Amino acid sequence: MTARPRSDSPAAPSSPSRRAFLRGRSGQPERPLRPPWSVEEGLAERCTRCGDCLSACPEEVLVLGVGGFPAFDPRSGRGECTFCGACAQACPETLFRPLGEKPWRLRAAIGLESCLAGSGIHCETCRDACPEQAVRFAPRIGGPPLPDVLSEACSGCGACVGACPVKAISLQHSQREESAA
Repeated sequence: MTARPRSDSPAAPSSPSRRAFLRGRSGQPERPLRPPWSVEEGLAERCTRCGDCLSACPEEVLVLGVGGFPAFDPRSGRGECTFCGACAQACPETLFRPLGEKPWRLRAAIGLESCLAGSGIHCETCRDACPEQAVRFAPRIGGPPLPDVLSEACSGCGACVGACPVKAISLQHSQREESAA
Protein backbone atom coordinates (compact mmCIF):
# COMPACT_ATOMS: atom_id res chain seq x y z
CA MET A 1 0.00 0.00 0.00
CA THR A 2 1.24 3.45 -0.88
CA ALA A 3 0.17 5.80 1.88
CA ARG A 4 -0.86 9.24 0.78
CA PRO A 5 -0.50 12.20 3.10
CA ARG A 6 -3.46 13.13 5.23
CA SER A 7 -5.45 15.90 3.67
CA ASP A 8 -5.73 19.32 5.29
CA SER A 9 -8.65 20.34 3.09
CA PRO A 10 -12.30 20.61 4.15
CA ALA A 11 -12.84 17.27 2.44
CA ALA A 12 -11.10 15.58 5.37
CA PRO A 13 -11.84 17.74 8.41
CA SER A 14 -10.37 17.13 11.83
CA SER A 15 -12.24 17.08 15.10
CA PRO A 16 -12.95 20.41 16.77
CA SER A 17 -9.73 21.50 18.40
CA ARG A 18 -7.55 24.46 18.98
CA ARG A 19 -5.85 23.78 15.64
CA ALA A 20 -9.23 23.70 13.85
CA PHE A 21 -10.27 26.92 15.56
CA LEU A 22 -7.06 28.69 14.55
CA ARG A 23 -7.51 27.51 10.97
CA GLY A 24 -11.04 28.92 10.92
CA ARG A 25 -12.82 25.58 11.20
CA SER A 26 -14.49 25.89 14.59
CA GLY A 27 -17.85 24.47 15.56
CA GLN A 28 -19.28 21.11 14.59
CA PRO A 29 -16.94 19.02 12.46
CA GLU A 30 -18.15 18.40 8.94
CA ARG A 31 -18.95 14.87 7.84
CA PRO A 32 -15.93 13.51 6.01
CA LEU A 33 -16.35 12.88 2.32
CA ARG A 34 -16.00 9.16 1.73
CA PRO A 35 -15.27 7.28 -1.52
CA PRO A 36 -18.19 6.90 -3.92
CA TRP A 37 -20.63 4.06 -3.16
CA SER A 38 -19.16 3.66 0.35
CA VAL A 39 -21.43 3.16 3.34
CA GLU A 40 -20.68 5.41 6.32
CA GLU A 41 -22.67 3.32 8.80
CA GLY A 42 -20.40 0.66 10.25
CA LEU A 43 -17.31 2.00 8.49
CA ALA A 44 -15.31 2.21 11.71
CA GLU A 45 -16.06 -1.43 12.53
CA ARG A 46 -15.68 -2.97 9.07
CA CYS A 47 -12.91 -0.92 7.42
CA THR A 48 -9.52 -2.52 8.03
CA ARG A 49 -7.72 0.62 6.78
CA CYS A 50 -5.74 -1.54 4.37
CA GLY A 51 -5.57 1.25 1.79
CA ASP A 52 -6.58 -0.94 -1.15
CA CYS A 53 -9.21 1.60 -2.22
CA LEU A 54 -6.62 4.41 -2.12
CA SER A 55 -4.13 2.44 -4.19
CA ALA A 56 -6.79 1.48 -6.73
CA CYS A 57 -7.93 5.05 -7.42
CA PRO A 58 -6.46 6.05 -10.82
CA GLU A 59 -7.29 9.71 -10.18
CA GLU A 60 -5.56 9.68 -6.76
CA VAL A 61 -8.39 11.62 -5.12
CA LEU A 62 -8.74 9.21 -2.20
CA VAL A 63 -6.52 10.01 0.77
CA LEU A 64 -6.00 8.87 4.33
CA GLY A 65 -8.53 10.77 6.37
CA VAL A 66 -9.06 11.13 10.10
CA GLY A 67 -8.33 7.87 11.90
CA GLY A 68 -6.74 6.35 8.80
CA PHE A 69 -10.09 5.87 7.07
CA PRO A 70 -10.42 6.64 3.36
CA ALA A 71 -11.60 10.13 2.44
CA PHE A 72 -12.36 11.81 -0.88
CA ASP A 73 -10.32 14.96 -1.49
CA PRO A 74 -10.81 16.58 -4.91
CA ARG A 75 -7.86 18.90 -4.25
CA SER A 76 -5.47 15.97 -4.40
CA GLY A 77 -4.47 13.87 -7.38
CA ARG A 78 -6.09 14.77 -10.66
CA GLY A 79 -8.89 16.70 -9.00
CA GLU A 80 -12.05 14.77 -9.78
CA CYS A 81 -13.69 11.40 -9.35
CA THR A 82 -14.47 9.70 -12.66
CA PHE A 83 -16.72 7.12 -10.95
CA CYS A 84 -14.71 4.25 -12.41
CA GLY A 85 -15.54 2.02 -9.42
CA ALA A 86 -11.97 0.83 -8.89
CA CYS A 87 -12.08 1.73 -5.17
CA ALA A 88 -15.20 -0.36 -4.58
CA GLN A 89 -13.88 -3.28 -6.57
CA ALA A 90 -10.57 -3.27 -4.69
CA CYS A 91 -12.14 -3.35 -1.22
CA PRO A 92 -12.07 -6.81 0.40
CA GLU A 93 -14.80 -5.79 2.90
CA THR A 94 -18.50 -5.03 2.39
CA LEU A 95 -18.15 -1.26 2.65
CA PHE A 96 -19.56 -0.33 -0.76
CA ARG A 97 -23.04 -0.35 -2.28
CA PRO A 98 -23.55 -1.86 -5.76
CA LEU A 99 -21.94 0.19 -8.53
CA GLY A 100 -25.26 0.43 -10.35
CA GLU A 101 -26.61 2.78 -7.66
CA LYS A 102 -25.89 6.51 -7.42
CA PRO A 103 -22.32 6.92 -6.18
CA TRP A 104 -23.20 9.53 -3.55
CA ARG A 105 -25.32 12.53 -2.69
CA LEU A 106 -22.69 15.24 -2.95
CA ARG A 107 -23.23 18.56 -4.68
CA ALA A 108 -20.93 21.53 -5.24
CA ALA A 109 -21.53 24.68 -3.20
CA ILE A 110 -19.83 27.96 -4.07
CA GLY A 111 -19.09 30.47 -1.31
CA LEU A 112 -19.51 33.80 -3.09
CA GLU A 113 -17.77 35.62 -0.23
CA SER A 114 -14.55 33.77 -1.16
CA CYS A 115 -15.15 33.46 -4.92
CA LEU A 116 -13.09 35.69 -7.19
CA ALA A 117 -16.19 36.62 -9.20
CA GLY A 118 -17.93 37.62 -5.97
CA SER A 119 -14.98 39.93 -5.29
CA GLY A 120 -15.25 41.57 -8.71
CA ILE A 121 -12.54 39.56 -10.46
CA HIS A 122 -13.47 37.72 -13.64
CA CYS A 123 -12.95 33.97 -13.16
CA GLU A 124 -14.84 31.06 -14.67
CA THR A 125 -12.40 28.28 -13.83
CA CYS A 126 -15.05 26.15 -12.11
CA ARG A 127 -17.29 26.27 -15.17
CA ASP A 128 -14.44 25.30 -17.45
CA ALA A 129 -13.49 22.35 -15.22
CA CYS A 130 -17.01 20.93 -14.82
CA PRO A 131 -17.55 17.87 -17.04
CA GLU A 132 -21.31 17.97 -16.35
CA GLN A 133 -21.68 21.65 -17.29
CA ALA A 134 -23.41 22.13 -13.93
CA VAL A 135 -21.78 25.51 -13.22
CA ARG A 136 -23.34 28.43 -15.04
CA PHE A 137 -22.47 32.11 -14.99
CA ALA A 138 -25.24 34.68 -15.26
CA PRO A 139 -24.23 38.09 -16.59
CA ARG A 140 -24.68 41.04 -14.26
CA ILE A 141 -24.35 44.77 -14.55
CA GLY A 142 -21.40 46.33 -12.77
CA GLY A 143 -19.24 43.26 -12.35
CA PRO A 144 -18.20 39.91 -13.68
CA PRO A 145 -20.81 37.15 -13.97
CA LEU A 146 -21.53 35.17 -10.80
CA PRO A 147 -21.47 31.37 -10.65
CA ASP A 148 -24.49 29.24 -9.95
CA VAL A 149 -24.53 25.44 -9.54
CA LEU A 150 -27.37 23.52 -11.18
CA SER A 151 -27.84 20.98 -8.42
CA GLU A 152 -29.70 18.48 -10.58
CA ALA A 153 -26.83 18.40 -13.08
CA CYS A 154 -24.01 18.23 -10.51
CA SER A 155 -22.54 14.75 -10.01
CA GLY A 156 -20.35 15.78 -7.08
CA CYS A 157 -17.20 14.68 -8.92
CA GLY A 158 -15.16 17.54 -7.43
CA ALA A 159 -13.60 18.82 -10.66
CA CYS A 160 -14.65 22.38 -9.81
CA VAL A 161 -13.33 22.06 -6.25
CA GLY A 162 -9.87 21.05 -7.38
CA ALA A 163 -9.76 23.75 -10.07
CA CYS A 164 -10.84 26.71 -7.92
CA PRO A 165 -7.80 28.93 -7.31
CA VAL A 166 -9.19 30.36 -4.04
CA LYS A 167 -10.84 27.23 -2.57
CA ALA A 168 -14.28 28.87 -2.68
CA ILE A 169 -16.03 25.61 -3.64
CA SER A 170 -16.83 22.69 -1.39
CA LEU A 171 -18.84 19.52 -1.74
CA GLN A 172 -21.88 19.24 0.49
CA HIS A 173 -24.19 16.37 1.27
CA SER A 174 -27.41 17.12 -0.63
CA GLN A 175 -30.18 17.75 1.90
CA ARG A 176 -32.95 17.18 -0.64
CA GLU A 177 -31.66 13.77 -1.66
CA GLU A 178 -30.80 12.73 1.89
CA SER A 179 -34.35 13.36 3.05
CA ALA A 180 -35.66 11.33 0.10
CA ALA A 181 -33.40 8.37 0.87
